[in-house]
Amino acid sequence: MKYFIIGDEDSVLGFGMVGVEGRVAETAADAEAAFRGALEVKDIGIIVVTERTAELIRRVLDPYVLSRRFPLVVEIPDRAGPLPGRKSIREMVTEAIGIKL
Repeated sequence: MKYFIIGDEDSVLGFGMVGVEGRVAETAADAEAAFRGALEVKDIGIIVVTERTAELIRRVLDPYVLSRRFPLVVEIPDRAGPLPGRKSIREMVTEAIGIKL
């Protein structure tokens, strides 16, 4: 099972350094094409989308997330930090594992 990242250049580059393939998306059209393309790859199990990129394709992303189980879609903050009202990666990890990092 593979991961795939869709987001800004820094996020895609960072994930690429640990072997995760991805696609830079600067526009809604880029993001939607990357998302639909990732859904067609059978061995992608987790699609990581940066929050700002997810906002560009919310109309496509939300119905998919609410109706499908696989691949899993995970939204993460980019290097600019979380969007207002969203948790940071550190807060999400702390909540998930119950240990403050």
